[in-house]
Amino acid sequence: MARILVTGGAGYIGSHACKALARAGFTPVAFDNLSTGWEEAVKYGPFFRGDLMDRASVDAAMAEHRPVAVMHFAALSLVGESMKDPGLYWRVNVGGALNLIESCVAHGVGNFVFSSTCATYGDQDGVVLDEDTPQRPINAYGSSKRAIEDILKDFGAAHGLRRVIFRYFNVAGADPEGELGEQHRPETHLIPLMLEAVAGRRPALTVFGDDYPTRDGTCVRDYVHVADLAEAHVLGLRWLLDGREDRVFCLGSGTGFTVREVIDASRAVTNREVPVVQGARRAGDAAALVSGSRRAVEELGWEPRHSTLRQMIGDAWSWAQKPGFRR
Repeated sequence: MARILVTGGAGYIGSHACKALARAGFTPVAFDNLSTGWEEAVKYGPFFRGDLMDRASVDAAMAEHRPVAVMHFAALSLVGESMKDPGLYWRVNVGGALNLIESCVAHGVGNFVFSSTCATYGDQDGVVLDEDTPQRPINAYGSSKRAIEDILKDFGAAHGLRRVIFRYFNVAGADPEGELGEQHRPETHLIPLMLEAVAGRRPALTVFGDDYPTRDGTCVRDYVHVADLAEAHVLGLRWLLDGREDRVFCLGSGTGFTVREVIDASRAVTNREVPVVQGARRAGDAAALVSGSRRAVEELGWEPRHSTLRQMIGDAWSWAQKPGFRR
């Protein structure tokens, strides 16, 4: 079976992508330094422990496994941290991606699926964001991802490296079959933090900001189920392997929810109250980010079947009650 090098393959999204790849008949090779990932999540193909900042380890993985394509998930992704230490994000995200891209060219790997982000758009007054929306990042995380998009474009022109770029929104949920779930070190995402508070594993959920220009003063975000996101990446891979043109796709449910609405939905799913404390705004947070994903639906045939708020919270709640990989 064709091998796909999946950077960050031991992480939350990368491990779900590996499962989707294996189910689609590919062999995923999880490349990860385990700084935030979990070796226990590598279940669907070989594991190569390496670091994108070490070009020699990237080349070694390419030489050993000879992939036909790369899926690139590995990155630093904390908006607040990127505002405090932008140099770290430029060094790791852009430097690591450049090592990977140059290694692809050196080893004749011509297909690249890139995990980008809606953070490249910045804060644009709550407009629905699609592939034609101007990119105006307001934090170093978004800027670093936009830079990688530009690098891929330049390497496509110079070396024929073909690419599919996914700009996706807030990823949530867990594997519907219960094999994988979300657990970051540290955890920063709204839904798992909320469920930890519900389960008594943290005192309360902090809501950052209540004075945004939204319907209840809290941030609006578009949530997409991790299983749907993984399936889109498989469709993007097939798009490239079929010889089709370079493409950018936005991925989201197309519906925005405020933080307070997510809390209300959690109460309905878990039948438990969410302890909440109010905090100040965080630097770099946009007021509203909502996806226009029609291109992915029409061209890729993508169907976000699991991306209802109730299922995303329900799957995450089921996972949160399992032992998981916690230590």
